Amino acid sequence: MIRVLLADDHEIVRLGLRAVLENAEDIMVVGEVATAEGAIATAQAGGIDVVLMDLRFGAGVEGTRVTTGAQATAEINATMEHPPKVLVVTNYDTDADILGAIEAGAVGYLLKDAPPEELVAAVRSTARGDQSMSPVVADRLATREAAPRSSLTPRELEVLQLVAAGSSNREIGQELMLSEATVKSHLVHIYDKLGVRSRTSAVASARELGVL
Repeated sequence: MIRVLLADDHEIVRLGLRAVLENAEDIMVVGEVATAEGAIATAQAGGIDVVLMDLRFGAGVEGTRVTTGAQATAEINATMEHPPKVLVVTNYDTDADILGAIEAGAVGYLLKDAPPEELVAAVRSTARGDQSMSPVVADRLATREAAPRSSLTPRELEVLQLVAAGSSNREIGQELMLSEATVKSHLVHIYDKLGVRSRTSAVASARELGVL
């Protein structure tokens, strides 16, 4: 029996996931949490084989900084000798989201519009430790491998997302806890990889490539 924890801040999403999974004889939903902190604590308590992890959560426990599914995934993998496998189930499919989750240790990455049978198959694959990706995500990763020049690191993608949102170097530094000099260094690398010379051109190029 595959024991599953649902980690999503929307109750209606958890209800939908539970309804699909409970139709499978070999899968049992043993818990639900609405915060990244809750996912970490429940996973660390044991008895979980697979965590279905959202990437974006609402406000977590006051005073903590773990607010994303990727951060929770990294924390679970770093603090447990035998951590449960993590299957990301989210609406977000940008390169920054995908790479951040995979680097954190997620085994699978599924979009919430996946058909029920794909979700069940992904849970089974993840429980075995086999990588399971939505076709859109798999195509995005394949495109990155075919075009290494435009393959930005997760941190560079975070910087570029904030640039696209209109943030200044100082604001980006405050958001990501980096010095302005480090932000400028990231921008230099971004410009080089994208073959551009300005913030506006970098954003435009990234959007053409499907990075943003």
